[in-house]
Amino acid sequence: MESRELRELQRPLKERYREDPGSAVVTLSASGTLEDGVTCSVETGRALAVAGLHPAAGGDGTLLCSGDMLLEALVACAGVTLRSVATALGLDVRGGTVSAEGDLDFRGTLAVDRETPVGFRAIRLRFELDTGASEEDMATLLRLTERYCVVLQTLASSPELTVTSRAG
Repeated sequence: MESRELRELQRPLKERYREDPGSAVVTLSASGTLEDGVTCSVETGRALAVAGLHPAAGGDGTLLCSGDMLLEALVACAGVTLRSVATALGLDVRGGTVSAEGDLDFRGTLAVDRETPVGFRAIRLRFELDTGASEEDMATLLRLTERYCVVLQTLASSPELTVTSRAG
């Protein structure tokens, strides 16, 4: 897709969102079904993802780990965002890779040490790009990718989170 095509595709959306800011608010959702053992099946819209325990928490490694899925969502979002930004800027990014890695201390997850936080303590996102873009253009590309990547910004901003339950 070329820069002009992307602008034409997004122009009516941007106009509508400026005129009616409420129309820009979209609620995404996901749901899962608790399965046998310590698993939860999540319908992705394309396939069924079955998540279970990571081997560091007692799993056998055959099921998806929700931590891995979080990093995968970050990589997917950052990759699509980078491609969109590069297209909008008219930068030639011929290919490359996006990777993320994160550090977890399972002492927190398994309540071995109540002082150890649960969750990622650090996440590193890396782009290896095949491009002839200048250093200045690369800095702009990465700055705008970071700014507009939904998953990255969600992780960085700690949005309001509500947890509810219902027994039936």
